[in-house]
Amino acid sequence: MALLEIKNLHVALEDGTEIVKGVDLAIDTNEVHAVMGPNGSGKSTLAYALMGHPAYEITEGEILLDGEELVELAADERAQRGLFLAFQYPYAVPGVTVASFLRSAVNAVRKARNGGVDDPVPVPEFRKRLMAAMDELGVAKEMAGRYLNEGFSGGEKKRIEILQMAMLDPRIAVLDETDSGLDIDALRVVAGGVKSLVGETMGALVITHYQRILNYITPDYVHVFVGGKIVAEGGPELAHKLEAEGYEAFAPAEALAGGES
Repeated sequence: MALLEIKNLHVALEDGTEIVKGVDLAIDTNEVHAVMGPNGSGKSTLAYALMGHPAYEITEGEILLDGEELVELAADERAQRGLFLAFQYPYAVPGVTVASFLRSAVNAVRKARNGGVDDPVPVPEFRKRLMAAMDELGVAKEMAGRYLNEGFSGGEKKRIEILQMAMLDPRIAVLDETDSGLDIDALRVVAGGVKSLVGETMGALVITHYQRILNYITPDYVHVFVGGKIVAEGGPELAHKLEAEGYEAFAPAEALAGGES
């Protein structure tokens, strides 16, 4: 049994429109899976549904993390179990500093893993971990005292997302088009952070439209996602084929027309 198992997953919008149409996927620790698809294929819907976004209804199928069914759990409960989502467009939280947000998140996960009993990380230990992670990811120390994502550049927002991942130490990380809007230097930093974290305790699902982030994170498996379904699978060479030839070989033109991403 893989750490994360997605079985026959169907996801619809609140108006009943089906976007994800039967996805099967298994991700284990020390694995990077890339889901690649055109705009409007339903990739982001898949990511949000995995994390429990209330605007997306799972109408059929299972999401199992270490054998536990997640479908009925709220987003915070999924995070406590070890599921993490890096957003394509991270939200700003005025009035809450990066350090305060991260310490609250770390403490929430520690409490969940301690059977619901508070187990706050000591402030000196937290600061030591935070400063070390910021050094590793090339995040300026002064950002710890700034309000979360308020006034941040696109690259800064994405680095903070990877910083969150480093501090929360999830079991499965889902990255929803994290490469979107990044210049080459920020892309290298973000990709390097993901590579350094994937290992014996963590696996990753990288959702992307382009192959470029996969120049820095070599996936173990590539899944082509068109029209709400996985239509082809392969190794890293499949990403290069998509970059060279596009998605038309994998689906009729009508399936490549816009819609939910």
